Amino acid sequence: MTRYTESIRASLRDRVLDAAYGLVADAGWGGLRMAHVAERAGVSRQTCYTEFGSKDALGQALVMREVDRFLDGIREVLDGHGSDLRAGVTAGVEFTLRTAADNELLKAVITSQRGGDGELMAHLTTRSEPLLDTATAMLGAYAAHAWPEVDEYSRELAVECVVRLTVSNIVQPVASPEATAERIARIVTRVALLAEPE
Repeated sequence: MTRYTESIRASLRDRVLDAAYGLVADAGWGGLRMAHVAERAGVSRQTCYTEFGSKDALGQALVMREVDRFLDGIREVLDGHGSDLRAGVTAGVEFTLRTAADNELLKAVITSQRGGDGELMAHLTTRSEPLLDTATAMLGAYAAHAWPEVDEYSRELAVECVVRLTVSNIVQPVASPEATAERIARIVTRVALLAEPE
């Protein structure tokens, strides 16, 4: 596949995802039809199926694109705190929770789930492995570079804690983003400072 062909395909994929994002934000996931996505994207329904295979796969791609966008923002926030683990985690979690609260797709997913439509929500909960794996890999690599003084085992535990607790608080917040970020940072810092067991 040539670079030009790859660029055209990526552009088409983004157009379909943008169309799906807008439709989900407007009316939720339950009523979404591939024909509606195709119409809004200006492509054929078959093109949507060829690119994604199914509505569920489109939903997965939609969620993962948002995850990538979140992770880009988190990297920038973490870079602003250098080697200060606690400040970095606090800022990263707060950024994530605030961004999630303003994200039209996430609002629609959570609202739809409360109305009994949990298909897209499953990609954040019961079928969240791709999301968790992607976030854990990025943060794990970042942590290894930024906090080399933390042993590998403790670093892995800390990254797992921050990812899972943050996703849990996106889906079901229990306090303000500031308070939640502080609590998660306290937990993660304590976990990171544990020595690796013998």
